[in-house]
Amino acid sequence: MNKVIIILFLSLFSSTIQAQKSAENKLGTWYMYNGSHKVSDKLALKTMAHFRYFETATEFQQEIYRLGVNYSFNPKTNVTVGVSYSTADVAYNTPSNNLYEYRFYEDLNLKSKWGQFNASHRIRLEHRFIHKNITEDTTQSWIRYNLNVGYPLSAKWSVYVFNELFLNLDRGQRFAQNWTGGGFTHKLNNNIKLKMGYFQIKSPNNVLKRIQLGVILNTNHTQK
Repeated sequence: MNKVIIILFLSLFSSTIQAQKSAENKLGTWYMYNGSHKVSDKLALKTMAHFRYFETATEFQQEIYRLGVNYSFNPKTNVTVGVSYSTADVAYNTPSNNLYEYRFYEDLNLKSKWGQFNASHRIRLEHRFIHKNITEDTTQSWIRYNLNVGYPLSAKWSVYVFNELFLNLDRGQRFAQNWTGGGFTHKLNNNIKLKMGYFQIKSPNNVLKRIQLGVILNTNHTQK
């Protein structure tokens, strides 16, 4: 009987330790830079760099860089085509080979006004070329839909909420992820905004919690 109690206790203790080490029990952080650089009346360069961690600033999860060319048809409609590169550690608190990935993407961006609310819609098609390890490569096609709704609190502050759905077109189970969250933006000047928010990443297997800390840089090179 004593042996059974000891075994049950050790099993419970082991399960507790494993749960504490699970990525789902950690509040990770994304450090983000996003930029838009206008080069003509219709054209702009889009730049991005994200550094993502399973914890505050440790347990590397992913870094991703993106460059795109944006064309505006009018103030409410524009498209972007571009490329991105990322590397990721696919396992939390466990040694693993980093995953390397190139993506080509096309965006359709739409803006609308809902009373005092500013709504933006982004439909993105991604073509992913994934290098899993030394011997295994794969390609995948994803489609994403992002809805972002903002509300101005003052001339400097605004609040936003967003939801983004990810579908993997090469899997029988199409649903891949869903991001839901919100936060605040603070306008420092005409070129720079600061962003702070919280969101959850839901996938078929887990739910991850993340803080967003970002800088948004907008420049206009057509001005003299």
